[in-house]
Amino acid sequence: MKPVAYLLALACATTLAHAETPEHYHYGMHLDIAKVISQTLPQGCEAGEARMVYLDSKGEQHTLIYQRIGEDCRY
Repeated sequence: MKPVAYLLALACATTLAHAETPEHYHYGMHLDIAKVISQTLPQGCEAGEARMVYLDSKGEQHTLIYQRIGEDCRY
């Protein structure tokens, strides 16, 4: 029983170690986006926070937070 508990604890610790901190976009920032995994966009016509999860050319996952106008906005 103890080896199973040890392996479970190790798996949880490994998952937490790989948790990433989202980056906030700034003008001129170099982005290496090979594949977009998901995207969350603000609502309405106001500028709001958007979030994109993507893989870079090395296959590493990143989360980027940036400002944009909502997708429902029509002028």
